[in-house]
Amino acid sequence: MAEKVLAAVKTGVQVTELREFDMPDVPGDGAILKMEIGGICGSDVKNYKKPIENVIMGHENVGMVWKAGKKFKERKGVEEGDRILLEHYLPCMRCEWCHLGEYRHCHHTDWHTNPGAIRYGYTSADTAPHLWGGFSQYLFMPWNAVVHKLPDNVTSELAGIATPLANGIQWALYEAGIGYGSVVLIQGPGQQGLAQIVSCKQAGADIIIITGTSKDAKRLKLAKELGADYTIDVQAEDPLEKILDITKGIGVDVSIDCTAGAGTAAMLLGIAALKRKAGKLIIQGNEMPNFPDFPIYRVTQKYAQLISARGHNYKSCELAIKQLASHRFPLEKAITHTYGLNDIHTALEAVAGKVSPDVIHVSVAPWLDSA
Repeated sequence: MAEKVLAAVKTGVQVTELREFDMPDVPGDGAILKMEIGGICGSDVKNYKKPIENVIMGHENVGMVWKAGKKFKERKGVEEGDRILLEHYLPCMRCEWCHLGEYRHCHHTDWHTNPGAIRYGYTSADTAPHLWGGFSQYLFMPWNAVVHKLPDNVTSELAGIATPLANGIQWALYEAGIGYGSVVLIQGPGQQGLAQIVSCKQAGADIIIITGTSKDAKRLKLAKELGADYTIDVQAEDPLEKILDITKGIGVDVSIDCTAGAGTAAMLLGIAALKRKAGKLIIQGNEMPNFPDFPIYRVTQKYAQLISARGHNYKSCELAIKQLASHRFPLEKAITHTYGLNDIHTALEAVAGKVSPDVIHVSVAPWLDSA
């Protein structure tokens, strides 16, 4: 009898069920990952509410190479037993973007525009060999899987936040160009906003300001520990007035929107808070609502740049792992909740803020229920 793999499958709007799948065969250029930790991000919460069926969610995946073909081991430089961070992209490895390590721009990874794209956490379990998400005991890794070996001093739990940290490095360093002397506004103290703090601090930013709401008290406290210079509760004080007071009326060099839902309010604050000339506004565009009366003149008057933030490249992941290995920042404090496959619904509700105000980063440990 074939070995079975247990996975949590999204079967409808905010509904999951446990299913068993056959363990895939391992081709010479493929491998099987034994899952250890799957992180949950805001996009998982949004997709959980959508009428998407038969998907094993989970795209921030850490595990051990359980079985691997000879060619896979040669190409990826890994051996069975190695712990790795697995990126969610499965690129073509032929286009110019792939050669640059910018897999997020490869047509083969863009499930928004390419119906045939296979991507961890988003692809139907009907697509053989079925195991395309981290909320499962095992994952299938084809020849084009993008893997990063983990050092011994980075636990799997800590590596579970490598993906948001890589996004932080990508957006802050590469997209925004933050460096020595920068003045930065970060909107939203979730795992992504906290990752931006670490990236900005490491890059040498002079002033880091982060905003949140009253329910974000624990997150704002951790933001200070990670290096934020000022925290602002937007429900208790006027954020623009406070920002201008901190910056002596000049404003910030860069505003990074990590609110994942504040929409126009965050956009308008970001524009208003930018310095008088040539600032940068970094936004996450995937879930941004329509803005028919967008005041583009406010952007052009300030000679500001509007930059889309999406995903990360290969180098950002490598730098994120190095940052975790340095243990310079107490990022382990951001890991607050861990659930097994039986509690996927609760885990997603926790990230949505419906379980506890103390939730920051939530992990799924697929073997927890069977330990």
